[in-house]
Amino acid sequence: MIQPVSPRPDAADRPELAGFRTKPVSFVRRSGRLTDKQKRMWAELHPRYLVDVPRAVARTSVDPEYVLDPEAVFGRRAPLVVEIGSGLGDAVVEAAITDPERDHLAVEVYQPGLAHTIARAERAGAVLGQDGLPNLRLVQANAAELLATTIAAGTVDELWVFFPDPWHKARHHKRRLVTAEFAALAARVLRPGGVLRLATDWAEYADQMIEVLDAEESLTNAHGPASTAPRFERRVLTGFERKAQAAGRAIADLTYLRR
Repeated sequence: MIQPVSPRPDAADRPELAGFRTKPVSFVRRSGRLTDKQKRMWAELHPRYLVDVPRAVARTSVDPEYVLDPEAVFGRRAPLVVEIGSGLGDAVVEAAITDPERDHLAVEVYQPGLAHTIARAERAGAVLGQDGLPNLRLVQANAAELLATTIAAGTVDELWVFFPDPWHKARHHKRRLVTAEFAALAARVLRPGGVLRLATDWAEYADQMIEVLDAEESLTNAHGPASTAPRFERRVLTGFERKAQAAGRAIADLTYLRR
């Protein structure tokens, strides 16, 4: 069981955090509540999955001095897949089931999504005749902070970003996750030869992703400059994607390699 890490009591007064979160984050706080059943499940099972990182100031922040040790968290040394914005856990749980030789870290800010992911993992474990999925862990945190300081450089084999919020109104573009700064952070955590996989149903956002990722010197577009990729066969077809297709929005997959 993962032992929780207590936040530093003096975090809010630390001088090195004076400029903390001077840029907009890619999410807004939501007040989604857990059902009574989810609350009971969360109380019982979240210690099995949740990496309780020390906080800096905000509830979804991470103390910049904290560095994740995957070997200690998972109890073994294995290739690491990180999914940013794991939602209800569709993709990451399926990946943990079908690829047991890899460890999977799901990053999500919304507790109901994390609760759904735990429930999926427990059901999958029951089918497999085991206690949950030992190669799955969750982190409730702002992804940009995780990529900047929490995850050690060159330790991630694959980084997934599937259907991030497009923030389609022009005045909200500053909130988009995939920017030039994100491209550099993704390159930082990927090992040489590591893979960055993305998908979006918003054409204009796909164009922006290609522009900033193609410009990052540490990344190479696996299918040539300004090119999209074939659909990632291991990306689970979700209800969200079906709705996007029904609305006539084409899905763009992108694949980049760490030089």
